[in-house]
Amino acid sequence: MTEMENVKKQHSHETHDHKSNNNQNHDHEHGKMPIVMYFIGLALALVALVLSEEYVVLQNILFLIATISAGYHVIILEGIGETVENTKIKKRFNPNSHILMGLAAIGASLMGNFWEGTLLILIFSGAHFLEEYAEGRSKREITKLLEMNPTTARLILPDGNTKIVDVAELKVGDQLQVLNGDQVPIDGVILSGATSIDESSINGESIPKEKAQGDIVFGSTINGTGTFTMKVTKENKDTVFSKILQLVNQNQENQTRAASIIQKFEPRYVSFVLIAVPLFILSTPVLFHWTWSESIYRGLVLLVAASPCALAASTVSATLSATSNLAKRGVLSKGSTFLSQLADIDAIAFDKTGTLTRGKPEVTNYYFADSVNEEQVIDIVVSLEKGSNHPLANAILGKFEAKNILNIDVTNQIGKGLTGDYNGKNYRIGKPSSFEAVPDEYIRLNNEWSSQGNTVVYVAEDEKVIGVIALMDIPSEHAKETIDYFKKLGIHTTLITGDSEMTGKAVGDQLGVDEVLANVMPEDKSNVISEQKEKYGVIAMVGDGVNDAPALVKADVGIAMGDGTDVAVDVSDLVLMQNNLSKLVQAHKISKKMNKVIWQNIYFSMAVVVFLVIVSLLGLADIAISVIIHEGSTIVVILNGLRLLISNQSVK
Repeated sequence: MTEMENVKKQHSHETHDHKSNNNQNHDHEHGKMPIVMYFIGLALALVALVLSEEYVVLQNILFLIATISAGYHVIILEGIGETVENTKIKKRFNPNSHILMGLAAIGASLMGNFWEGTLLILIFSGAHFLEEYAEGRSKREITKLLEMNPTTARLILPDGNTKIVDVAELKVGDQLQVLNGDQVPIDGVILSGATSIDESSINGESIPKEKAQGDIVFGSTINGTGTFTMKVTKENKDTVFSKILQLVNQNQENQTRAASIIQKFEPRYVSFVLIAVPLFILSTPVLFHWTWSESIYRGLVLLVAASPCALAASTVSATLSATSNLAKRGVLSKGSTFLSQLADIDAIAFDKTGTLTRGKPEVTNYYFADSVNEEQVIDIVVSLEKGSNHPLANAILGKFEAKNILNIDVTNQIGKGLTGDYNGKNYRIGKPSSFEAVPDEYIRLNNEWSSQGNTVVYVAEDEKVIGVIALMDIPSEHAKETIDYFKKLGIHTTLITGDSEMTGKAVGDQLGVDEVLANVMPEDKSNVISEQKEKYGVIAMVGDGVNDAPALVKADVGIAMGDGTDVAVDVSDLVLMQNNLSKLVQAHKISKKMNKVIWQNIYFSMAVVVFLVIVSLLGLADIAISVIIHEGSTIVVILNGLRLLISNQSVK
């Protein structure tokens, strides 16, 4: 079985049986049963509440069943199960509030306060399920990436005929034929023929590259109008595109989600309470000469008082509200943890094409000789370009408008460009290197505009250059202000591109990014993110193409442009709809405000716990008072979090 087949098989199993190593990133293998049991428990609790006092035994039985039903999955399966699992992994006792809430409910029930115990579980389990809903914890899919991987090739047989074979059967040295419009099946080198190839799946660039004998071609890229033969230089598992797939899969497996604020704080607090309450029960008979029954009772009251009801709800309303607010603003989040991470980023990396730039070339400069009729030359240029489907043609047609429609037979010569005859003269539009004896004036303009990141073409009449046109994928509308925003906060900005150093640096200089990394292949992008993690800390990556997928997965926060490829969107953590980078600034501001609100809720929740513990120790509170104050504080933190729902909420 090939390595690629292993990846596909592994992905198939992962889709159905993925398990995480993180204590809050478990995959629910019980389908809808947990939520069904929760609602059964909720219904039983409501029925018990309406029963009269003469049915107190039935009422308490219903409360007990409701507690078990609503809390079975969260308290027993997850609470105890995860505590055991994480204790083994970290080799130290690592509990969560699931266990503490379970003990509090047991304590309340043992004291005869069945309703209070049920209420605690209903609130906590409900908050837990809401948090799961907000997280949207779906396994990142790479199905579309698998579908883009070439599967067949035209193998040239010894007798010169061709045969359709599986790409997996190809060996280094095999010769293949690639027809116009075909997908290049595997990495190799052109033996004969010339063409232009769309390599956006590899380097993200929207402008196809012209290829001829001796040039390297990559599997999964799309051939243009030419037909060529090629020699295989790499096995299928070693191609650039296969490495993209393998990196995405590998990075997903190795990824560990950073714990949210509450997850970092929770185990320590729960451990403290689990130690403090038994010590309290054991020491009070000696210190205060209480009876054992009184010590146990006071200890259980203390356990209820210390239970983090409001703490459990501290993040839920804030994260749900922030997620909803961002959705209204055109930012889709795949989990509140990623929003929390976004607020804490130390560096952010951007892909160039389609992310910091518009993704399509536009005419930025042009010049025609004074000796020619510019209007007529434009008519000729438009007529020639109308016969081409090259992206540069669309850009030129978007800039120039013909005054007269000319009927010119157009020939697209690979390596030379577009050519056609009009009024007895031959006109050609092509790259500068295809012309000889070019006047100094045009050479100067070519050098100047090329150094600014432009793609330059010459316009010639009978092979004499009479004009020059510069085209460039220009920065998007909000790119500069976005870079400025992050730089003002001291967040390092990097432009990563598979394009040439000259083009990358030109765009980087325009936008003022801190660092430009050019000629970066997809597998290298992932390595760059790893290096920046070590150098700066928490890293975000913004991209839109298949070639960005490994880096998006590797980053702490992967951010995709909404108009990007399905693969980029699938593997990202946040999606910016409408390709609007200003949405990223808004998302960062709201995420910082979300973290601020969460900490407000945590401080308030803990203050309530401290207050209840003190009054419990003084004998001024019982279970009922503790529950009432707990639930009141829970409402307060929920309302505080709901402030983030306001769509016009200031995010400064």
